[in-house]
Amino acid sequence: MIPWLGRTPGFPPLASAMAEPNGLLAAGGALTPDWLLAAYRRGIFPWYMPGEPILWWSPHPRTVLPPQALHVPRSLAKVLRNKPYAVTFDRAFDQVMAGCAAPRGTEHGTWITDEMREAYGDLHRLGHAHSAECWIDGRLVGGLYGVALGRMFYGESMFARAPDASKIAFVHLVRWLAEQGFGLIDCQMRTDHLARFGASEIARDDFVATLGILTSRPDLPGPWNYHCDNPGTPSR
Repeated sequence: MIPWLGRTPGFPPLASAMAEPNGLLAAGGALTPDWLLAAYRRGIFPWYMPGEPILWWSPHPRTVLPPQALHVPRSLAKVLRNKPYAVTFDRAFDQVMAGCAAPRGTEHGTWITDEMREAYGDLHRLGHAHSAECWIDGRLVGGLYGVALGRMFYGESMFARAPDASKIAFVHLVRWLAEQGFGLIDCQMRTDHLARFGASEIARDDFVATLGILTSRPDLPGPWNYHCDNPGTPSR
């Protein structure tokens, strides 16, 4: 049995997280900003399906990407130089969340419920949640969103409606985070897609120690002002 959380933010020790399913720590609580910010500061994130209680996770190992370690595959670098995409930050947060919540392929459900969208929308309005958008002729074709605390960024989800759109938004965001002194991007769980960009796994204890340092640094509150009409030549 996992602990059931009460009305005020508080989590059990991360060492008590289950090994299977990997990282399941607790249930209950709420998705209010105080709960979410307390969770992210400790290396915990919510993930659950409709009909389930709020479930909180802290997997081991943890997949991370130091922004300075970004690897851009050669084929994508060519797309960045040549495709007519524009990239912005924090221009269409709600639309990006809606895109991430939309069914994909044979999927029939989503973990990004209306409750999740409202909760992260609140974080966005408080300056903690951010989006990166990719556009073609003024039409949103891809993007991603996540949470920033201090100089730590926690990636949540991405979507694409045009080839490479989410990847282009991701590359721009990672490069910009590096320029702003961000030390780590939390990718949560390993995928081959993320590994191609340079993401790797570290022990949960090492992850928590690093985020303790990074989240203690000054916040960079939103909205983040970034606009690039030619993805090959970033501008602000």
